[in-house]
Amino acid sequence: MQRVSPTLLVLLAIVSIQLGAGSATFLFPYIGAEGTVALRILLSAFLLALAARLSFQSLRQTFVQHWRLMVVFGACIAAMNLFFYMAIARIPLAAVVAIEFIGPLSVAVFSSPNIKQLGWVCLAGLGIVLLSPFSGSDLNTPGVVLALMAGTGWAMFIIIAARVGKQVEGNTGLVLGMSVAAIFMIPLVVPAVPELITHPWLFLACLGVALLSTALPFSFEFEALKRLSKRAYGVLVSIEPAVATVVGAVLLGERMGLQGIAAVGCIVIAAIGITVTTPDD
Repeated sequence: MQRVSPTLLVLLAIVSIQLGAGSATFLFPYIGAEGTVALRILLSAFLLALAARLSFQSLRQTFVQHWRLMVVFGACIAAMNLFFYMAIARIPLAAVVAIEFIGPLSVAVFSSPNIKQLGWVCLAGLGIVLLSPFSGSDLNTPGVVLALMAGTGWAMFIIIAARVGKQVEGNTGLVLGMSVAAIFMIPLVVPAVPELITHPWLFLACLGVALLSTALPFSFEFEALKRLSKRAYGVLVSIEPAVATVVGAVLLGERMGLQGIAAVGCIVIAAIGITVTTPDD
């Protein structure tokens, strides 16, 4: 993997995440959005723990030392993913990803206030307005609200993840956070158990979603960030709504229309603009 371009690795990670999200929608008729995301997080936590090769003793000691932070971190992971899946069950994938991006954009702006960023913020706001029912969009209103809630969860995740990264070494914080999120998700998996017993292939399908959504992109991004600046990474990630538009159209047959495409374009351009005008530390 070290021979692969870091730019290509980030792009592969983005495509993998969106393919995972798009594929997950095919499971909704069987175990619902809630059951799908709950099982995905449970499997993702297992895969991350397996890949990290951390001892139970080490994880236990770290959790005892930072349990308050880990519980909040896990709650953010659980909420962000739950709201995201509930949103894509109601409105197109591209719209959800675009609206959700308001979270990291807000963090970028408020963490490094710059008058030059005001125009980009307004452009991002225009994109959100174009996707909202207030502009005549026919998107499901609860779906838009859920996407905004997912964006809020993403913003909180970024803020808390920074604290976790400073206080906990290596991947231990992420493994513990995902494990706590998995515990929060257990009640949502229970109603899906009868379907999982009746249709065992659902478990394998969820495992595939977990691989696409967590294991593969995490591995790709972890390797890419060793050789890529934060600014370059931010610019690449900014195209995620555009990738979601393509995946939604090809995999799910979703059509955003000219207004939706313009909205996604506004948010992508704003995300790139905010990234390049934010100091790279």
